[in-house]
Amino acid sequence: MNFKRNVITLAVTALALPVTASSTQASTSFIANSFYDQQHPFSRYGYIEWAEMVKELSNGELQPEVYTGTVLLAPRANLQGIQDNIVQVAHHAAIFTPSEMPVANAVQELGFNYDDPLVSILAVTDFSLNNPIQLAEWEGLNIVYLGAYSTPPYVMFCREPVRNLEELRGKRIRTAGSTVSAWVEQAGGTPVNVPSSEMYSGLDRGSLDCATNAANDLIDRSLWEVAEHTTLLPTGMYWSGPQWGFNEDFWSNLNDEQRDVFKEATAHAMTRMVVQYINASEAAIEEAIKLGNNIYEPEEDLMASVVAFRDEALANVYDKARDQYGVEDPEALIDDFLATYEKWESLLSDVDRNDEEALAELAMQEIYNKLPADYGIY
Repeated sequence: MNFKRNVITLAVTALALPVTASSTQASTSFIANSFYDQQHPFSRYGYIEWAEMVKELSNGELQPEVYTGTVLLAPRANLQGIQDNIVQVAHHAAIFTPSEMPVANAVQELGFNYDDPLVSILAVTDFSLNNPIQLAEWEGLNIVYLGAYSTPPYVMFCREPVRNLEELRGKRIRTAGSTVSAWVEQAGGTPVNVPSSEMYSGLDRGSLDCATNAANDLIDRSLWEVAEHTTLLPTGMYWSGPQWGFNEDFWSNLNDEQRDVFKEATAHAMTRMVVQYINASEAAIEEAIKLGNNIYEPEEDLMASVVAFRDEALANVYDKARDQYGVEDPEALIDDFLATYEKWESLLSDVDRNDEEALAELAMQEIYNKLPADYGIY
């Protein structure tokens, strides 16, 4: 299926609440928001191209108005924006609202243990649409979860070579999330909690020795200019919260055919988004090498430290889910996620990982076509 990929530009003054059609000839307009800039995979493929698919699949009946960046909502405000019907669908990172999304954050604690974003995006979607504990959280928030995002594995961008534990010792490292911060401390570094938007300036002026983020930031955020040394040490992925979170009233007022359009568009956009994000990260590494950057594989002791901490984190994840996040039955939650992840490792073992159409069809077959007709109608 060929979909148009035109950027939708809007003025904030165009904001309007959706009008649900009473006639099949009328259209339903709605507002969709991603706080990433328009070239980021989560915005470009997850919202701009997704919106074109939604319009095309609905024959123009569904009319999205897409905002990217922070012109409409600050990153932390997207959950409230969905709930208040300021936007009808938005990306929201659950790590910004741990008290509102404790279940999603408890599952995110496993992010340090994995490094395959294709498996994770499909497993997280499958889990988040079916696990009763996670579903209860979405329902309690009056949002409808429709699909996941997943970053590629975060790697380390450094001002000096950090290839082993000795070279890591004493380094100030920008981290994202409690698990990777705990590992940095155990390994002898100092975790620094600053937004990714401050990585460049921190590395440039020396308040950071290293930063962890997806490899595409070497080029997309020009980190190659201030961090000449990149170590391909997998320090976790991020997936918590919805890539597409819908206002519950908006979703409930759609008809079955419209909801099916959103499911199909999401299956296609989600798989394209992750394939392109992986490709962008790999291409960024190659480009950084051409620009004179040094790219290292981690030495044995550094990688062993990560592996050992993964085992420790997995052993402690049940207690953390119970004690830190208040999950009453952490075994049921975590074990279901682990089983779902293993299921998708198996399902993807014989699939061309670059065949976006085949991946979308698999998502439809294994996830979206199995949802009950009244999914998300509370």
